[in-house]
Amino acid sequence: MPALWIAHVHVTDAEAYGKYAKLAGPAIAAHGGSFIARGGKYVTLEGKERARHVVARFPSVEAAETCYHSPAYQEALDHARDASERDLIIVEITE
Repeated sequence: MPALWIAHVHVTDAEAYGKYAKLAGPAIAAHGGSFIARGGKYVTLEGKERARHVVARFPSVEAAETCYHSPAYQEALDHARDASERDLIIVEITE
């Protein structure tokens, strides 16, 4: 079943985070992921306020998790770790 990769992000270093974004997109695409939302208008109704929200669709939970652990994504993530505060989940779509 398809899955969504959902990230809520507060960027603390825009330059470093930009390097992450440049590398993360191709890594996600290489694992069958496609972006549904990247930034854009949002409304926080509950929970911690984060200024950036990203949703990507993957063919499966396993594909999304494999992407996360891939060398290409981990290289990208090295730029985000000290440049942001992030929450990231993968959830299966139950259609």
